[in-house]
Amino acid sequence: MIGLSHAQVVRPSTSRRSVITNVATPSRPPTAHPPKRSKVEIIKEKSDFLRHPLMQELVTEATNISEEAVQLMKFHGSYQQDDREKRAFGSGKLYQFMMRTKQPSGLVSNRLYLVMDELADLYGNGTLRLTTRQTFQLHGVLKKDLKTVFSSVIKAMGSTLGACGDVNRNVCSPPAPYVGRPDYDAALRASEDIAALLAPQSGAYYDVWLDGERFFSMTRESPEVTAARLDASHGASFPGCPEPIYGDLFLPRKFKVAVTVPGDNSVDVLTNDLVVVVLTREDGSVRGYQLLVGGGMGRSHGKATTFPHLAADLGVVPAADLLAAVKAVVAVQRDYGRRDDRKQARLKYLIAEWGMDKFRSVAEQYYGKRFAPAEALPAWRYLSYLGWQEQGDGRLAYGVYVRNGRVKGEAKRTLRALVEKYDLPLTITANQNLVLRNVDPAWREEVEAALTAAGLPPAETLDPLDTLSMACPAMPLCGLAIGEAERASPDIIKRLRAVLTELGFSDQEKFVVRMTGCPNGCARPYMAELGFVGDGATSYQVWLAGDHDATRLARLYAERVNAADFERFFRPLFAMFKEQRESETESFGQFAERVGFEALRARQLADGAIEAPKAKGPRGRGKPAAAGAR
Repeated sequence: MIGLSHAQVVRPSTSRRSVITNVATPSRPPTAHPPKRSKVEIIKEKSDFLRHPLMQELVTEATNISEEAVQLMKFHGSYQQDDREKRAFGSGKLYQFMMRTKQPSGLVSNRLYLVMDELADLYGNGTLRLTTRQTFQLHGVLKKDLKTVFSSVIKAMGSTLGACGDVNRNVCSPPAPYVGRPDYDAALRASEDIAALLAPQSGAYYDVWLDGERFFSMTRESPEVTAARLDASHGASFPGCPEPIYGDLFLPRKFKVAVTVPGDNSVDVLTNDLVVVVLTREDGSVRGYQLLVGGGMGRSHGKATTFPHLAADLGVVPAADLLAAVKAVVAVQRDYGRRDDRKQARLKYLIAEWGMDKFRSVAEQYYGKRFAPAEALPAWRYLSYLGWQEQGDGRLAYGVYVRNGRVKGEAKRTLRALVEKYDLPLTITANQNLVLRNVDPAWREEVEAALTAAGLPPAETLDPLDTLSMACPAMPLCGLAIGEAERASPDIIKRLRAVLTELGFSDQEKFVVRMTGCPNGCARPYMAELGFVGDGATSYQVWLAGDHDATRLARLYAERVNAADFERFFRPLFAMFKEQRESETESFGQFAERVGFEALRARQLADGAIEAPKAKGPRGRGKPAAAGAR
């Protein structure tokens, strides 16, 4: 039996009077002093499975809810926010809520889209946000309107359950619009089944938002999913518990799953806690699934113990064992993930501490079998799904670029009109775009013309730096934001393009640019060829050397680069890139990785873009200072 590491802080229980013993539970007696737990763990345990004190506080006259209720509200799909730019003097914080939906694979029915569009106007800030996990975010909802908004989403066959909080988040998969493709069909089915398997089960969601009424659309699932959730034969489930997989403590932190087919990296698969790759036979039937584990983007400034990490191979399981294997991986994180330090609570840190061999061994105990060795997979390729595509059934799909995922103004009105007129379903992509599906070829010209007139022209007519970029919402609503992202990125990309043009690059020169207002990495800047991470009101960390297909982590190149100095900072790097690239197909990220950071800094020093390293003091490290550094 594998012993208890310090990563295992507390074991979930079905009540505070009994403890379920799993196969990985150490046989030694408990210590006299229980391990330390974060305050969020105490809140979860005392909440009666996410009910209290949230239910009581939602009906008070106050415009906000307490910190305890905020922690529970996340599991229901919402964050409390404060509009820092609209506070009236002396009146304190201006509270409002962001609601996030949850729909596996980003699939959105015609009905749900129209409801979300209407809710944005009636109860939100008039815009919809498409997220990097293929969901909607609705900003600006007041506390008094929450119940109306949540119940409207549920009754439109949507959900927000588990969109935030210490549970499995939205399950991503390629936004492929194809009909009759066995591999993509299998990925879609697997995403839906995994989402159902790992959805919270206690009923608190319905108690809070529908007064206890279980809406029928939310309870339909395959018998295989139900059986897998309740199967306690290897200790991965708690018999008789309202939350068979999660217990009363849920997970130590959020857990992210992506499902894809070999080669399709449209969802940044390697950034997920768990990756499921569909393996098919020549006839298209599923022969198994390859699992990868341990991806994650979040980190903190100044803490070397926090870092982005890519998922790595765990092994292969037969088709019939997918749900059991998924549950086993989740159970390891549930029982061994850190519960004392939330900054160390993601699965990637457990794997970094243990190593893959130990993790695999413990997961196999919950699974009850050994994983088969991982197979060699085709190279991952980023697919945008933008533009017109054949679905395979005589109809078309149209991928629409939406800058930073913000649907607003005339574009919002036009999208609604088209969805309503033609009864179109949609898919949200993991790059914050939309795919309109089931378009009759006869409608093609009208659809494209209407969207172009509304400010959503064909992607091929736009700057590729834009269409490859992403940014998080950041200021003014996100409580974690240090600086700007969504509002700043369009101008910054325009400035980068101007420098490239000045140096003689083609207007089609492209590389992946991503920006976040804090180090948590919601827009996945650590996978970009050029990543900006806010570290001050007007300054950013610069991360370089990721690749176009999101298979290599970027690395920190410079800290505290003032946004006003970006032209001066990047001009020598782009000039060196133009002079020394090996071929026209070598991208900026590949170039930065090949020549190395030392050579790049030497060029900047020669051109006066950065200052020379300071003399090392007793504790100094002698780093080159970025232009405009504070």
